[in-house]
Amino acid sequence: MEAPVSVTALGPIAQLGYVVDDVSAAMDHWIKALDVGPFFYLPSPPLNDLVYRGEPTSARIAVAITYSADLQVELIQPLDDHPSPYRDFQRAHGSGLHHIAHFTNEYDAAIAAYRARGRIPYYQGRGLTADQRFSYFDSPSHGGTVNEVVETSGFGGFFEYMRTQSADWDGADPIRTIEV
Repeated sequence: MEAPVSVTALGPIAQLGYVVDDVSAAMDHWIKALDVGPFFYLPSPPLNDLVYRGEPTSARIAVAITYSADLQVELIQPLDDHPSPYRDFQRAHGSGLHHIAHFTNEYDAAIAAYRARGRIPYYQGRGLTADQRFSYFDSPSHGGTVNEVVETSGFGGFFEYMRTQSADWDGADPIRTIEV
């Protein structure tokens, strides 16, 4: 068995990312059946410089994010049929846990730790801000769940804001739409 990537470079699992068929129905389930919320809903967040399996793509997604304590839960609905890991996961597995993510301010070191083990990102891009990069690494041996590394230094406290809102949530205003 291969040794894991350095925990120092990656840190703990910070996020569970689920691919879903209908993000509104998934949020409703998490809120009503699992008592988790509020969700911060991004109907079509900006994704830039996307490269999937070596080819540029313009795939769009809808995203809903919440926290349970320090664990972020992300619900992802593909919005088109452009090449993306979410589309391909959905075709192969339906809805379910697509990835676990590590958040880091040391993005280059985390990517270098993967590359040192011969693991190359198969999906990369920039998210909500120009300074927020992400990369996915294949893990085909276990039901399609893969690793993601997310650069957090460019968020300006956005994740922390969502985490504190979830910690103090009283059930009111369960879905908070964010247009970006």
